[in-house]
Amino acid sequence: MNSPVKQQADPLALAKRVLRIEAQAVGGLADRLDAAFPRAVELILACRGRVIVSGVGKSGHIARKIAATLASTGTPAYFVHAAEAAHGDLGMITRDDVLIALSNSGEGSELLTIVPLVKRQGGRLIAITGNPASSLAREADAHLDAGVDEEACPLNLTPTASTTAALAMGDALAVALLDARGFGAEDFARSHPGGALGRRLLTRVRDIMRPVSDVPCVGEQATVAEAVLAISRGGMGMTAVVTDQRNVIGIFTDGDLRRALEKIADLKSAPVTAVMTRNPRTIGPDRLAAETAQMMEEHRINQILVVDNGALAGALNTHDLFRAKVI
Repeated sequence: MNSPVKQQADPLALAKRVLRIEAQAVGGLADRLDAAFPRAVELILACRGRVIVSGVGKSGHIARKIAATLASTGTPAYFVHAAEAAHGDLGMITRDDVLIALSNSGEGSELLTIVPLVKRQGGRLIAITGNPASSLAREADAHLDAGVDEEACPLNLTPTASTTAALAMGDALAVALLDARGFGAEDFARSHPGGALGRRLLTRVRDIMRPVSDVPCVGEQATVAEAVLAISRGGMGMTAVVTDQRNVIGIFTDGDLRRALEKIADLKSAPVTAVMTRNPRTIGPDRLAAETAQMMEEHRINQILVVDNGALAGALNTHDLFRAKVI
């Protein structure tokens, strides 16, 4: 006799169910946070060594991510697989370290094998489990309850909501530590120098601006015809208008030229000061390039002059920002 064919669930409905269960699991953590959480933060802040994050299976994958998040936000940390620790890697852990152990059941044999050895040499233990009555929770100096009512898996077996909850708890710990250490945007950029965020946070205007020798500029006595020639030669769609001491008094752009054509009949011989934009937007060379991008976008300008102590020091346009991958 043939077995009846199991009817497949609607994928969209199932996906929505998974997301709701996992969202509820994370939301429920906030109500269960207690004094153990600030205790865990204190233990890590007082740590003279490193934070070691450990787990097995799916918990091990979450532990690895938590270690990476801690390390990138100012808390020196690394991942050690619990099974490997029992076969030699335990030598990486010292009495000055704090061990964060992840296990949903809190009864994983690999972790329970190494925990007594870590504590015997003076290391401190933070446990993240789904069972406050577990062996691992009882051994911990601080236990963070990441328990969930059910897994998102229809069989209630596959670690899904429980791993999401553990990851969220790790993120909460990392953010609390980040704040306690006064870890700022520049600190974050220093640990991410190769990424787009690092470029945005570390690149200064002077790093990408065109030097003053390459910036088209004319004197305040120049005519519009001379200014147009400077624009054509400069390739930036503008020219700075400066005094003899190179102090900026204005900027003359392609847009200014188009507007002037509508107003002045004999434009070629007109003084550039009559049609330029006075008191243009400028920026200092030590400002962040990202600030420049924001300013240019906010004021809808394509070029900006760089001024240092009142004098023209350089310039850049949107193409320069694109080349530097700031935008």
